[in-house]
Order: sequence, then C-alpha cells, then structure tokens
Amino acid sequence: MRIVVQKFGGSSLATAELRREAMQRVWEAVEKGFAPVVVTSAMGRIGDPYATDTLLELMRENNPKAQGMNVDLLLSCGEIISAALFAEGLCGMGLPAVALTGWQCGITTDDVHLGARVLEVHGERLWQILRQGRIPVVAGFQGVTEDGVVTTLGRGGSDTTAAVLGVVLKAERVEIYTDVDGVKTADPQLVPDAPTLQVMSYREVMEMGHMGAKVLHPRAAEIAMEEGIPVQIRSLQHSTGGTFIGHGVKVRTGLGGEQVSDRVVTGITHLGKRAQVKIGGVEDFHASGLGAQVFKVLADAQVSVDLINLAVDSILLVIDQAKVPLAQEALAPLELDVQIKTGFTKVSVVGAGMHGVPGVMARVVNCLSSEDIPIYQTSDSHANISCLVSEEHTARAVQALYREFHLDSI
Repeated sequence: MRIVVQKFGGSSLATAELRREAMQRVWEAVEKGFAPVVVTSAMGRIGDPYATDTLLELMRENNPKAQGMNVDLLLSCGEIISAALFAEGLCGMGLPAVALTGWQCGITTDDVHLGARVLEVHGERLWQILRQGRIPVVAGFQGVTEDGVVTTLGRGGSDTTAAVLGVVLKAERVEIYTDVDGVKTADPQLVPDAPTLQVMSYREVMEMGHMGAKVLHPRAAEIAMEEGIPVQIRSLQHSTGGTFIGHGVKVRTGLGGEQVSDRVVTGITHLGKRAQVKIGGVEDFHASGLGAQVFKVLADAQVSVDLINLAVDSILLVIDQAKVPLAQEALAPLELDVQIKTGFTKVSVVGAGMHGVPGVMARVVNCLSSEDIPIYQTSDSHANISCLVSEEHTARAVQALYREFHLDSI
C-alpha cells in the first residue's frame, strides 16, 4: 500500500471553495494509486468562528489566565469540526472517508497542556480503515494522555501530527498544503519576489522554522528526519511543484530525487513581538545562586528564553512580548533589578553550510550598519546568526540581508 499523508492548514480550509480545492488534491492522490491519510487544522485564522485563536480568545474572556486541560479541550474542537466536515465532503465526492480525533487514531502524549509532546502512536485503527479502502481524516494538533486527558501539541501541532503519522504508517511522503508554493528565501510579505527553494535538507528547514519561518514546524521536520520520511511543501492551488525536504544529498520523493546541498545561506527569517529583559542587582549571579533561580522561575512560569547572555553581574535575554506579565510576576520575588523593553524583532540569517565559513557575521553586521539599523543583541549557532533589532526596522533589515546574500538567485 502506497501511503501519502496530506496535511491541510487552516488558511487552506477557511472557505467552502478552498475545502473543495483541498479535497481535489486528495482525489488526485487516489487517482495516482496512493492511499491518502488526511490531517486537518482548524479552519481559518483568528476572527473565523472555529479558528484556534478565536477559541482561545473566547476562553480567556471568561478567565484571562486560563492555561490547563479546559483550554486544551476547547481548542481541540476546532480541528475536530474541520475533520468531520472534510470527511463528509470526501464522501460526497464518492471517496469513502471517516473522521477521527487525535486520540481515536492512537496518539498518546505527555501531560503538558498547550504544548504536549507525542509519546507513542498506536496505528491499528488507521491500518484497519485503510485496508477497508476508506480514507482516515485525522484532526491534527491533539492527542490524549495515558489518563485520558485531552492535550494539544502547541503552535504548528498539525504539522507534528502529520509527521508522526507518516512515520508510523511508513508513508512515501508527507505533503503540507499551505497558502504559498513552498519555502521562500524570505517572507514574501516583506520580499515579494523571494524565490521558492525547490529542495532543502531537514536541517535547513528546522533552522528556518526555529528562527520564525512558519511554513513547517521544526518538530515536524525533526520527526520526519529521524525516519527519513520526505516532506513536500505545496500550494493548495497547484498540483505540482513546491519544496522537497529530505536527507543528505538526495530527496527520495518518487518525483525526481532532486539534489540538496548545504548552502552557506539559505534564507532570512524574522520573529517579531520580542521583549528584551535585562537583569542586574547582584555582584555575582553564579556565587549567589540567583542565576539558576532566574531561569528556574521563568521555566516554571512557562516563559521560554532566547538570545541568552550570562555575565557575572548581569543577565540579558529575550522573551515573547506576550509573556512579559508572566515574567515580571515570576521574577518579582527575587528582588532583582529587572528592566524589560518591548518592540523588538529577531532577524536571522539561516544556512546549514555557514559553520566554519569565516566572514558571515562580518557581512551581517556591516550590512545592518550600512542601513543605520542598530543591533541590540546577537546569537549564533552552526546554522544561523540572529540579531535583535527594533521592530520598526524589521522590513529594512530583512530586505537588506536578502540583498547582501544574493538570495534572489539561490
């Protein structure tokens, strides 16, 4: 049985017309001899009645601090509605289909709410449905704990659902349908002529996801990479093309085996609404033990930290701007000097081949300096260099770095 997992994002399911287009992609897969497994996101974006953020706003109208199992139970409904409608639409086209929740298809997670991790998947029910000649339509973004408590997988969780099902079912590939025709070298809203990357390594797409690109969640790429399941990012409006993601030097897609190379710079990404946190008020954070306490209380408050600079007498880090009230509340008992500034963006130069290549940081700094864009903080890894800039300079910074690294001709 040739299995393909097809995941449709919320923007691809927002209207009846778009849902019909998505169902046509499933029909085409059947015509090509595949047994499709469909994964759906909640329909639309914030403001649409069943979108995840709309449901979250509804819950927080009742309790602004709502966090736990009640929130997850409500948020899971968006994907379930989407799966039920999609399955019935396929039935109307003459394709027998059955909608399943995440737990009905055997996804077990840990007990972390709003960001659970998949522990195991029992695929017996999926296999049974496939052998009956029916199409499983699975509600993405969700699972259940061993105690039967509904959980959600966090932002991009439907990508994770598609990846784990691809691994469990040993699919030929996972197709991610979105409103762009693949992974771009920069955000097309800021660089309209940014070309589509035809092929990428898992490592490249993971780095771009971590740094702010929203086409594929990095956890999904990591899961697919572990088992070598090819991933294809496709536009809903096109039957061919897109970005192929795979291992090593070849992407085994069954569609040509395109080459992948470790480019020095693959793309420019950005992550907005960042806040910079400066913590002082002690002579030696290490000797006092307060350094460890700072990171512990932030972790306990579910505040993720980034761009960390730890010195003897100061700590500098970056957090999501929305988490500022939680960070302030968590740090208050430590009685430290805490200064928080909002209105920043993390702009990153990403490329799996930049490790060991001299001069990349120099080009980044010179480029931004020539545009009179101040850099407030930096960090780097083997595959990215990130700079914290003022939010008002986001577009100019992305566009300047795009030109600097000639990403129009990659």
